[in-house]
Amino acid sequence: MIYRYLYGTRRAVLARAALLIAVIALIDWRVDLNISFGFLYLFPILLVGTASPRWQILATAMVCTALADVFSPLPFTLGNSLPQDILVFTSLAGTGLFAFEINRSRQLERESRERVERESAARREAEEQLEFLIDSSPAAIVTMSSDCLILRANSAAHRLFGVAPGELPGRNIRRYVPALGRVPFLGDTPQAFRTEMQCRGESEHGDVFLANVFFSTYQTAVGPRLAALVVDASEDLREREETSLEQLMTGSRILVGAVSHEVRNVCGAITVIYENLVRSGTLKGSKDFEALGALVETLNKIASLELKQSASTSHMQGIDVAETLDDLRIVLEPYCQEAGIEMRWEIPREIPPVWADRHSLLQVLLNLTKNSERALEEAEEKRIEISVAAGDSLVSIRVTDSGPGIEAVDTLFQPFQKGADSTGLGLYLSRAFVRSFRGELRHDPAVKGCCFVIELAVAAPGAARTEKYGTYPAALAR
Repeated sequence: MIYRYLYGTRRAVLARAALLIAVIALIDWRVDLNISFGFLYLFPILLVGTASPRWQILATAMVCTALADVFSPLPFTLGNSLPQDILVFTSLAGTGLFAFEINRSRQLERESRERVERESAARREAEEQLEFLIDSSPAAIVTMSSDCLILRANSAAHRLFGVAPGELPGRNIRRYVPALGRVPFLGDTPQAFRTEMQCRGESEHGDVFLANVFFSTYQTAVGPRLAALVVDASEDLREREETSLEQLMTGSRILVGAVSHEVRNVCGAITVIYENLVRSGTLKGSKDFEALGALVETLNKIASLELKQSASTSHMQGIDVAETLDDLRIVLEPYCQEAGIEMRWEIPREIPPVWADRHSLLQVLLNLTKNSERALEEAEEKRIEISVAAGDSLVSIRVTDSGPGIEAVDTLFQPFQKGADSTGLGLYLSRAFVRSFRGELRHDPAVKGCCFVIELAVAAPGAARTEKYGTYPAALAR
């Protein structure tokens, strides 16, 4: 009952206080008794203390003190009334300020309780969402103590390690991922680990798999902990090795085919000389000369063998040039930043798909840019520009550097050049790769520095090459 009158809206509480003050003053004025009713002003002061700031409380206490002094039945004398007024004012003001502090403490407590409740609700919601995310994650997530015992594991961890649901906690992680058992915990070393590694994993049934592990160590109130996210990378390994083997075989076929072409040219020249010697009759009847002719003919037959393209090449899909250039950018830019080389990219927003093998094209672009990096080592201005121009039937990729340029242009694409790095096969094989999907790689001498142009045939979006060389434009046919 009292709580209902003490608390409410500010306007209602002040109205009640004013009414009580008026009633008390009226009683003190109209009741003819030899006592003062000033002590009753404590009740409206309590109301004012719950709804007003300090200065209003003091002002109300002063007004109540004045009313008690005016309607007091005792005669006013300075010696008696002044101490009494001071005592009344102090009592009323102290009561009001006490009520003010209690009310403020109650409000602060209520706000603090509401804040704690909101934070607790948000924390519970976040924990529920995090628990759902962890349990529904396709990656295995485990936490473990400093003795390498698994504390918690999600459903994916049980599936990956081949353990029945709920049975992983309490087991040693060394049984499944031995490398995690060798990670130093906080306490053993002051350094916290937040890194990744690739290692071997094993399931409960003995099946071995390649594991990509992302882990971190941290400290809790009950000791150091380690959290790890384990992903089975066996399929990626198989795909990577199969792709590498396919690329190796494709590159080998292109290399052998290109070398066979050069050998065939040499054999053609030897055959001409041999036929001239036969017609002259100078070495007629010589067994060694006839054996030499047989060897030349055999070598010519070997060199004339045409290597068939693989099935994957014969059904080549149109590729996105922009994605290939993005891969090049990821690989190339860190090296250029270290070497102080400025990279400029001029790539239009829309580029039609082209006939090419993505990995082979990326290797060609890397070879050209690596050549530019070597050429710019001693140059004052270090800059590499990569631009793309798209036409109706061709897409041209230009790789230009600000280096000194190339002197021997005539022998640029010949293998085993004198003074070249390694075997001198870089440009020779790059052009062979581009020509393997019926493109062209050429040098543009009109551009200052060094400029190579890769020309690729435009492919219809989503189309596949079903016939060998059959869908290429005539501009690239040879």
